Amino acid sequence: MTPLLVMIGAAVGAGLRFEVASRLDGRFPTGTFVVNVAGSFLLGLLSGLALGAHPLALLGTGFCGGFTTYSAFAVQTHGLGRRLATLYAAGTIAAALAACAIGFALAG
Repeated sequence: MTPLLVMIGAAVGAGLRFEVASRLDGRFPTGTFVVNVAGSFLLGLLSGLALGAHPLALLGTGFCGGFTTYSAFAVQTHGLGRRLATLYAAGTIAAALAACAIGFALAG
């Protein structure tokens, strides 16, 4: 049952990520930034709610895992050039960690 829940969540998350990135990404990877920060917030919130195994598999591992993206983040960061890539990577990581912490705190 758990693998099926992860697959369903991932399919929905990946589809939504594609839509957001398609609409917002341009010369700068704004869509990728948005999905990674929003997904981190949601995962923090879900973790703080202490959901059961099945809801967490569907929403946390599946949806948030499919919605966020490391691969696009890595490729797009590399394409920005050294200075801008460093700022973008540091900013994305800092914002995603902060969003996760805020989500976790709001759940408690």
